[in-house]
Amino acid sequence: MNSELSMPEGTHIDTREAAGPDAARAAARGGGAAGRVGAIARNTFREAVRDRVLYNLVVFVLILTGAAVFLGDLSAAQEAKIIVDMGLSAMLLFGVFIAIFVGVGLVFKEIERRTVYAIFAKPVGRGEFLLGKYLGLCLTLAVNVAVMGAGVSLALVYVSGGWHPLVANVWPAVGLIYVELMVLVAVALLFSSFSSPALSALLTFFVFVIGHFSADLKSLAAAVGSSGGRVLFAALYYLLPNLSNYSYITAAAHGRAPGWAVFLGAVAYGLVYIGVLLAAATLVFNRRNFK
Repeated sequence: MNSELSMPEGTHIDTREAAGPDAARAAARGGGAAGRVGAIARNTFREAVRDRVLYNLVVFVLILTGAAVFLGDLSAAQEAKIIVDMGLSAMLLFGVFIAIFVGVGLVFKEIERRTVYAIFAKPVGRGEFLLGKYLGLCLTLAVNVAVMGAGVSLALVYVSGGWHPLVANVWPAVGLIYVELMVLVAVALLFSSFSSPALSALLTFFVFVIGHFSADLKSLAAAVGSSGGRVLFAALYYLLPNLSNYSYITAAAHGRAPGWAVFLGAVAYGLVYIGVLLAAATLVFNRRNFK
C-alpha cells in the first residue's frame, strides 16, 4: 500500500508519521462511528500520557499533599481540614492547567502537523474527530483526578491513623471538580476550533474565572445604570457556565457534602452545557477550510 496520501495542490503527508494513525486505521477497517471515535480517543489518551507534564503535575500535587500533612502537624488538630482544602484546591488548579493548555492544542496540533488530512481521507466525520479528541483528554483528566483524590484520601488516613470521616466527603467534591474540568475542556475545544492556541487559552481562562463569579454577574445586571451594561452582564450570566455549582472544596474541608439532588443537578447541568459546546464546536469546525 502506498504510504503517502495525495493532498490538494500537490501536497503529500506520510501517514506512517501521522499523530493519529490509529483513528485512520480504525476507519479503514470499516468500524462504526463509535469505533472511530474510540480509536481517536485512545490515540489522544496515549499522546497525553506521553507528555511528561502530566506526570509532573500528578507528582507535584502528591508532594503538595505531603506538605499539607506537614503543615497540618503544626496547626493544632486542623490536619484533616488543611489536607482537604489544599489537596482539592491543588487538584482543581492543576486540572485547569491541563484542561486549558492541553485542550487548546488538541485540534491545533493536528492541523499544524497536517495529520487531519490522513484522518479525514478516511470515513471519519469532523464531529467524530472532535468528540474523540474530547473524550481522550477527559479520560486523561479522569486518571489524574483519581490519582489526586487517592492521594488526598491516603493523606487523611495517614494523619488519622485510620479511617477519617472526611474521606467520604472528599469524593463528591472530587466528582464535581471533574465535571467542571470536563466543561472547561469543551470550552477550550470550542475556542481552538476557530482560534489560535494562545487566544484560546486566554479566553478559556477568562471563562473559568468569570464562571466562578456567575452570581455576581446577575447582581451587576440588576444594579448597573445603563441599559447596555445590563444587557451585557445578563448575556454573560446566561451564556457562560455557572462554575460556582461545582465549588464544594471549602464545604468538604468542613465535613459537608452536597446532597444527591444538588450533585445530580450539577452533573446534569454540566453534561447539557458540554453537549451544547461540542455541537457549536462541530458546527464551526465543519465550516473550516484546511487548504
